[in-house]
Amino acid sequence: MKRKMFLTCVCILLAFAVSAQDKTAFEKHWLVQGIDSLPYRLLLPENYDASKKYPLVFFMHGAGERGNDNEAQLVHGAKLFLQADVRKQYPAIVVFPQCSRQSFWANISYKRDTLGKPLFVFDAAKEPTIAMKLANQLLHEIIQKYPVQKKKIYIGGLSMGGMGTFDLVARNPGLFAAAFPICGGGDPSTAKKLKKTKWWVFHGAKDDVVPPAYSQEMVTALETAKANVKFTLYPNANHNSWDAAFAEPALLSWLFAQKK
Repeated sequence: MKRKMFLTCVCILLAFAVSAQDKTAFEKHWLVQGIDSLPYRLLLPENYDASKKYPLVFFMHGAGERGNDNEAQLVHGAKLFLQADVRKQYPAIVVFPQCSRQSFWANISYKRDTLGKPLFVFDAAKEPTIAMKLANQLLHEIIQKYPVQKKKIYIGGLSMGGMGTFDLVARNPGLFAAAFPICGGGDPSTAKKLKKTKWWVFHGAKDDVVPPAYSQEMVTALETAKANVKFTLYPNANHNSWDAAFAEPALLSWLFAQKK
């Protein structure tokens, strides 16, 4: 009996150790620009070889993960890229920046109507937010500093980060091979700047935080601009449609198959 309890404790400790090891596989870094800074986590491929070129995945978190702890941005999505089979099959440079609590990835006005329904107004014509300026700078610094395969640069994000995904692609027309915004939205007037990127847009039909109409509006604008876009609407999902999106069997095979 004692031996059984001992083995159980060992297994639990090993599980915690593996979890901690996985998390630390994402290196901690900070981009500092004057008085502003952008924490970010960087995952390099296993057996990283600086003489080889790798795809780049840039992931933007949601509003709930804002801060400066350089930890919270890994809550959603990081596990997907830490899976052993994923790291082996899709070696890539993966970056998770963290937006400060005082900022937002994209320029958005938010309010609620008389019925309490959330209303978002996107204006990509405005000066980018501080967080977006830093994220854009980080993106280009990563491309310059690391051996990035420039035909295979990808971006994704959820909620506020889904909105940031549309915004950052619009600020870099033709840079990204593919994008996968989840439960987000954007400025439809930017669709022509987005059309050189392939899109897979996700949303939950029951989302009462960011209504699915915002993704649908962007999908319609992309289709009008003749972009390559597909839309997955989960009929029973609320705002956490990222759980279903990350579980999509074809997500990563689709993503890493895209190139410019």
